[in-house]
Order: sequence, then structure tokens, then C-alpha cells
Amino acid sequence: MDITDLKNMEARLTQAQKMEAIGTLAGGIAHDFNNILFPIIGHTEMLLEDIPETGSLRSSLKEIYAGAMRARDLVRQILAFARREETEMKTMKMQPIVTEALKLIRSTIPASIAVSINLQPGCGPVKADPTRIHQIVMNLATNAYHAMAETGGELSVSLRQVRLGEEDRIHPDMVPGEYACLTVADTGIGMDEDLIRRIFDPFFTTKEEGKGTGMGLSVVHGIVKSMNGALRVHSVPGKGSEFHIFLPVIESFSQTREIEPDKSVPGGRERILLVDDESAILAMEEKTLSRLGYQVTGCAGSLEALEVFRSGPDRFDLVLTDMSMPKMSGDKLAAELIKIRGDIPILVCTGFSEGMTDEKIKTLGIRGILMKPVVVKDLAKNTGNSGRG
Repeated sequence: MDITDLKNMEARLTQAQKMEAIGTLAGGIAHDFNNILFPIIGHTEMLLEDIPETGSLRSSLKEIYAGAMRARDLVRQILAFARREETEMKTMKMQPIVTEALKLIRSTIPASIAVSINLQPGCGPVKADPTRIHQIVMNLATNAYHAMAETGGELSVSLRQVRLGEEDRIHPDMVPGEYACLTVADTGIGMDEDLIRRIFDPFFTTKEEGKGTGMGLSVVHGIVKSMNGALRVHSVPGKGSEFHIFLPVIESFSQTREIEPDKSVPGGRERILLVDDESAILAMEEKTLSRLGYQVTGCAGSLEALEVFRSGPDRFDLVLTDMSMPKMSGDKLAAELIKIRGDIPILVCTGFSEGMTDEKIKTLGIRGILMKPVVVKDLAKNTGNSGRG
């Protein structure tokens, strides 16, 4: 092995360690950020229940709620990028995700680069993971911006539905039919044929040291392939590049409603032991569940909760606990409570689900995981389903 190979191996190891560190950092940030979002979402939901259906105040609250929900989704996108979340494939329209990603990246693009967006509303839904679609747009738009960083130009993003026949197939496995075509184009430096053949290789980058990992396009290629799609590149040196992403259109689809709290929220009478070391979250959850009819005993820590439960284990029908707490984590608290009373239903709230596999949940004996920040509908549904009545 020569010195060049050794240097390449060292660079890849450094990059792998950097990505691992980013993942750890993302998990910590997500936990703190979710703890901030949780009471914002909860109190906004309660206010929307209490005020009249019409009026400017309700309109403002709906904007706050929609913004908080977008922030929640953004945290999940960050976690997905850091590989702390499992891929969740679902039938979805791409237009909102593409719009959100472009809003996020627009602030980083200098005024010398114009942005043109044309997302046809008639483009049908695809089966995909929203976080991965977001990742594709961010990667391609970032590359386009870098291709025009010195000269300026135009970044164009479009979405349309096209029909591909036998003669249009990009690779032999493609099935002829209707496809959603996402195009990200720039008027930058462009690429020749030799460069196009190499851009999807892992760790290959044309950017100067410190400005590119060489992983962006290889990740995009992998994501598109995993969604049964295809990718086509067209580029001319000095005239720019076009990246076309093709994903199969799904015929049947129910359009999602406007983002607003569900008015048909179930209630209950179960006696709940509620545990969270964040006082703002504890107060909000206690108020939310009490309004739904539950009898709630709040504890500001796992050790306090353990003592309360030990003094009267039959006083409770359900335990709802945070995962990340000082002195004793939520999963360890659950194990101790089950030692005292084996049939007690336990739900654990967490900001990220890394390590909490179905097998581990079953081994711990807990009923399930709730992802923070929890909206009132999910909170009520899971507490109602898990209590013993």
C-alpha cells in the first residue's frame, strides 16, 4: 500500500469519526430542542380548544402551531441525516417537503444567485420517506449553489409528472409508467463526461479541502435507488448541470388536511403516574391530561416517581415517563417499576429512538414509545389504549 492509499484511508476514517460526532451532537440538540417545542405545542393546542372558532387570535395561534410542527419535523430530518431515525416510507406529496427544504437553504444562498421554483400541484404522490426527500433537495441544491458560488447564476427547482415508456427507462429495472420528476438545475461551471461518471463514487469531490465530504451525491443515489427510482444527469462544461430524480407515482392517495389539532380527542378516567424532569413539560402534560379527564400524579424525577409508586403500586393504571433523566433513565425506571408490579402499563417518551428496537421494548416490558414532542391526540390515544380502564 503506497502513501496515497494510506492518506485516503486516513481521510475516510477522519470523515467517519466526524459523522459519528455529528450524530451524537444531533441527538443531544434534538433532546433539548424537543423539550422546548413540547410545551409550545401543548399549550397552543389547549388555547385552540378554548377560544372561539373565528377571529384573528385563532388565526395567529394556528400559525404558531403550524410553525412548531414544522420545527418538530425539521428535528426529525436532522436526526435522519445523523442516522438516528429509521426510514419511514409512506405515500406522500412531494411539494410541501421540497418547499420546506428550499426555504431552509434559501438563507444560505447569496443574492447573486436567483432561485426559480415551479412545483406543479398536479404531480401525483410517491411512496417515500419525507426526511430522505428533504435530504435529496438539500444535497442537490447545495451542490448547485457551490457550482455558481463565484459567478452567480440561477438555481431552478421543478416538479412535474411524466410518463416513461420502455424506450425512456434509465436502467433495466425501471417499470414503464407515471413518474414524479424532480429537477434541480444550475447555470454554473458544469461537468464533462469523465466527471459525470465519477460524481456518485463515495468520497469523490471536486470541492476544495474542508468544503466537501464527497458523500452527498452517493447518498442521493442510494436514497433514490432505495425508493425504486432513478437519477439522470445532464451537464455541459461552462453552461451548468441538471439533476433529474424520477420516483414512481402512486395512484391512490388521500390528501392530508390543513395542520390543526384534531378536535376529536379521546379522554379517559385512568390514574396516571407522570414523570419528567423538565418542569415546563411536566406542568403542560399534567394540565393536558387532566383536561381530558385523567387523574394525574406528577413527579419531577425518576427517583421521586419510584418512591411514589412503591408506596402505592395499585394506585395507578398507567405510567408515562420521559426517557432521558438524571440519576435514573426512563427505561431503567420502567424496569424497577415492573419489578414492583409486573402488569403496570408503561409508556416512554423520547426525543430520538436510537437503540429502542421492538426487541428491546419487548425485553423491557414497556407498552410503547412516544416520540417527542407529543401532540395531544397521540398522547390521549396512547394513554387511553394502554390503561387498564
